[in-house]
Amino acid sequence: MKPALILISTQDNVAVATQDLKAGEVCHVGDISVQLRQDIPFGHKVALKDIAAQENIIKYGMPIGHATQAISSGEHIHTHNLKTNLSGLLEYNYEKQPNAVLPVEDTRTFWGYKRKDGSVGVRNEIWIIPTVGCVNTTAQILAKQAARELAGKVDGVFAFTHDKGCSQLGDDQAYTQQILKGLIQHPNAGGVLVLSLGCENNNLGVFQPLLGEVDPKRVKFLVTQNVSNEYEEGMALLRELGESAAEYKREECPLSALTIGFKCGGSDAFSGITANPLCGRVNDWLVARGGSTILTEVPEMFGAETLLMNRAHDEETFHKIVDMINNFKNYFTRYHQTIYENPSPGNKKGGISTLEEKSLGCTQKGGQSEVADVLAFGSRVQKHGLNLLTGPGNDLVSTTNLTAAGAQMILFTTGRGNPFGAPVPTIKIASNTPLFENKKHWIDFNAGRVLDGAGLDQTAEELFAFLLDVASGRIQTKNEEYGYKEISIFKDGVIL
Repeated sequence: MKPALILISTQDNVAVATQDLKAGEVCHVGDISVQLRQDIPFGHKVALKDIAAQENIIKYGMPIGHATQAISSGEHIHTHNLKTNLSGLLEYNYEKQPNAVLPVEDTRTFWGYKRKDGSVGVRNEIWIIPTVGCVNTTAQILAKQAARELAGKVDGVFAFTHDKGCSQLGDDQAYTQQILKGLIQHPNAGGVLVLSLGCENNNLGVFQPLLGEVDPKRVKFLVTQNVSNEYEEGMALLRELGESAAEYKREECPLSALTIGFKCGGSDAFSGITANPLCGRVNDWLVARGGSTILTEVPEMFGAETLLMNRAHDEETFHKIVDMINNFKNYFTRYHQTIYENPSPGNKKGGISTLEEKSLGCTQKGGQSEVADVLAFGSRVQKHGLNLLTGPGNDLVSTTNLTAAGAQMILFTTGRGNPFGAPVPTIKIASNTPLFENKKHWIDFNAGRVLDGAGLDQTAEELFAFLLDVASGRIQTKNEEYGYKEISIFKDGVIL
């Protein structure tokens, strides 16, 4: 039988309810028995001992804030009696920990598309990338027609529309260009049509040189103002791209050719207990086999950042992490915003009370791997291993950023649910079984089985097998099946 309460660390003075609990019930956690003084909602915290005012609340073995009043054993702990300990910028010291993830030999492979530049795609699609929002509808019309004509030759034709590319200056435009460049170079695209209006700030005369040398059989350009019929010209180019992309066939590839991004959204209290630790296992599993992983959402590292800093490969990487954290904090203060005004309303409803609690759960997606590199917003992975990517926590912006950085797939954990998807296969992982059962058209994998008695190791092995099936094209993710493939670009890139 599933326990009513879960204790994450033996150092914790709170436990988490695995179901709605009623006042008066007596619950057991190991050797501890506690009588509930109030109703405890699903996913929320209950005090396991008397806690004095100002005493730290401990979860995951670390403080997640302090009690704002005296709390008795059996009381509900949430935003009404718990407050963050975080404030302002901090001083950090590098206290390097030994690398807990060592290389292993593994004969497993996946079937991908080897590109001429040495990268590997897990899909063979045609992507239409507008340089400016003015041609969004043109891109959508072309994608719809090309999808019909090229069916069976490629894995699909998709237009990734956005509202950027004009009325932008300086760094703001530069970061839009970086994201678009990353999409154009992405290995899941066997062919790319770059679609321009012609008079925008991000016109091809400005943007195309930033791409460097491109394969003319894989990337083609169209300025719609320069032709009499952009639909005829566009379709002619898309047919050429389709014929060229159709030449690619799946080949057996080593696991070291995989790059996986990690993201959480609509988190609940179980995200840090089931889905995120599960992703941590996947992260370490792939890194040990020579692959690459990417962790982003910088504001959701606040309060847990030292766990990542102490895993930096070297002192230079440590200082890059410090700069990433502090620059993002300065971004908030520059706009007179509270640095730690997080978690979201949905997070709170799911039982998360403070940013430390959210961050300690969020960063578990990074596993125990050494941090190999820190990437600027819109930059591409250069080093195998765990990479930290500068960017906000916004779901659409984060997954676009992960895609542009080179992630061929994204593992997206959620406790509340979210239907959207990135341009790449987005494996949605439910932190709890009720969500999985209620939203099977959104969710691909149920990490809630860990709460139901399945072990993390067993569940992780099943997730490994699932993601290799996705990478090899044997399974489509729900975002692919239902056509949820979107991008969003962060507007203010000044500090990134």
